Amino acid sequence: MDSAIDQRSKVQVLYDACNVVFSQKELPTFQQFHWLKNLLDSMTAVDVGIDEFSFHHSPFSSSKIIKGLVCGQALSEITYLHIHECKNFSMGVFCFPAGGTFPLHDHPNMTVLSKLLYGSVHVKAYDWVKVENSSCGRIGLAGTVTNSIFNAPHEPSILFPRSGGNIHSFTALTPCAILDILAPPYSVDLGRPSTYFYDMPIPTLPSYVILEERDVPNDIVITTAPYLGPPVVAAGDEQLMTR
Repeated sequence: MDSAIDQRSKVQVLYDACNVVFSQKELPTFQQFHWLKNLLDSMTAVDVGIDEFSFHHSPFSSSKIIKGLVCGQALSEITYLHIHECKNFSMGVFCFPAGGTFPLHDHPNMTVLSKLLYGSVHVKAYDWVKVENSSCGRIGLAGTVTNSIFNAPHEPSILFPRSGGNIHSFTALTPCAILDILAPPYSVDLGRPSTYFYDMPIPTLPSYVILEERDVPNDIVITTAPYLGPPVVAAGDEQLMTR
C-alpha cells in the first residue's frame, strides 16, 4: 500500500471515498454504500476535532484552540461544524447539547449517511406511504421506520429518498454529535429545500402517522462553529498544492 495513503487522516479517507462514490455518473452500488458505511463506522469524535469528554465554560476557549479540539460538552446550542461541501455531497457534524431538538424534516432526492459519534439521542424517522399537495403544503400518510433511543457506539444509518427514514427528528438525551454525509446537499435552487413537518399519531394504526408540512419552527436555533479537525484536501486541490 502506498505510504501516502497510510498517512491520510480518517476524515480524508472518508472524503476521498465519498468523492469516488458520489462523483461518478452511475448510481452507487450496494458494495459502495457498504464501503462508506464501514469507513463511517470507524470515525470517532476526535477524528473530526471534537473532545467529547472535557468540560469547559467556553467550547472555543484559547486552551481548546491550542489543542485543536472543540469541547462538545460545553456547547449550549445545536452547532454545525462544516467540513466540506461540493455539488455532489457535503460533510459536517451536528453537535447537540442535552435537550437540543432538531424538528422533523426531510431530505428531498437525497441520500444521507449518519454516524452518532458520542452520547444518546432519541430518533424518530418516517417514510411516505401516500402524500398529497394541499394549499398548506404536503400532507399524507407515513410509516414509522424508527422511534428509538440510539446510544453511542451505534452503527451508522443510511437513508434514501424513499426509504430508510427520509423524514426524521433528533432529540438529544445527553450531549451528542452526529456526523452527516448528504448526497447531494440541500439546494433550494435545485429543488432540494429542507421542509419541516408535524407528525400526528393514528390511534388505530400505531405504526403510521399523518405528516403535515409546517413553517420553519421559530424556536430552532443552529449556530456554526469552525471545524478544527484534520484538514480535508478536496479533489483538484492536490494539484494546486504540488505546483
